[in-house]
Amino acid sequence: MILTESRAHPSLERLAQAAYDELAGGREVSYLILGDMINEASGKGVLRALHQKYSAAACDAMLMPILEEIGRNKPVPPRRRPVPSDSSPDPLTADISDIR
Repeated sequence: MILTESRAHPSLERLAQAAYDELAGGREVSYLILGDMINEASGKGVLRALHQKYSAAACDAMLMPILEEIGRNKPVPPRRRPVPSDSSPDPLTADISDIR
């Protein structure tokens, strides 16, 4: 559906066509392509147009598999640990008398 709705946006159409070609070839579509496609569709107003044209249930049926695939494959970056501050005790590890 995104491919059909992207005809007026060449950059989005290229991304949607690349995703379609991968699927048609029996290959898994990279989360990078899917993420770029969703970002481009959002930026070009295509997602808004889909929501206006179709019901919420239909939009969910079109978009949620793409978003779930992105979420399933996109690596989660490591969390940055906060630098401990010397001026105040850490409330999770400090003795209760240190906090008061």
